[in-house]
Amino acid sequence: MTRATSRSRVRTMLADGTERVRTDTLAGEEPMELRVDGRSLTVTMRTPGHDFDLAAGFLVSEGVLHRPDHVTRIGYGPGVAAGGEATYNIVDVTLAPGVPGPSVTAERRVYTSSSCGICGTSSIEALGRVPQFDRAVPPPSAVFDLSVLLDLPDRLRAEQAMFGRTGGTHAAGLFDATGRLLCVREDVGRHNAVDKVVGWAWREGRLPLTDTVMQVSGRASFELVQKAQMAGIPLLAAVSAPSSLAVDLAEEAGLTLIGFSRTDRLNVYSHPERIRPSTGPDRQPTSA
Repeated sequence: MTRATSRSRVRTMLADGTERVRTDTLAGEEPMELRVDGRSLTVTMRTPGHDFDLAAGFLVSEGVLHRPDHVTRIGYGPGVAAGGEATYNIVDVTLAPGVPGPSVTAERRVYTSSSCGICGTSSIEALGRVPQFDRAVPPPSAVFDLSVLLDLPDRLRAEQAMFGRTGGTHAAGLFDATGRLLCVREDVGRHNAVDKVVGWAWREGRLPLTDTVMQVSGRASFELVQKAQMAGIPLLAAVSAPSSLAVDLAEEAGLTLIGFSRTDRLNVYSHPERIRPSTGPDRQPTSA
């Protein structure tokens, strides 16, 4: 039986030689096999919960889905544990007639760990996915006030209930241009948290997410920028650093990428024109 958290006895050893034994809450981590039309696509390690959103978001990132009517059914497969209980660790997605399935290059030849979003991709060419949405001209609403963006890390942290209990999960939060929270998801895998948010948006018929910003709790890697791009998200903000490849992709894709997001400052690595300074549009940046 899948569980989002579990309890474990832990021995705490202090520097003064004393010890304490207590019960700790741990974030769940279990494998989930994703099947499309009965065919296995990948196995990913994830925190159980919002599994259908995870499956849908992953397929959006693969370029398979972008409308809710592309799927006729998402359900659990027939996985059964040794004791006869359903494992809920297989999710099968049935595509609507005429919807092309994942390409052969999208198949994962190995399982995907909770720390890797593209591990097992069978070719370098498969990394260069093309979004289904035209984002050449961002809408006027795709401009964000700096004051709103500076609030997002704290807003996200306040919603991380599982992290508060376990200290072991990443989070992704989707906000509109006014800073209103639309969706938040947690998972041991940061790419899974993003997929769960994107899957929610797909299910709600909100794609493309052209007037939103996604705030994530960790670093901004290539695969997170790619997932934001595939969902039509114009701005991705992270509390930690971006990678060089993430910055390159964001610049090429027309996506605004923020790193080291704090309550009093942030670093903009690509397309700063999408951010409206709080002190007025005429203020010029200063050089350090």
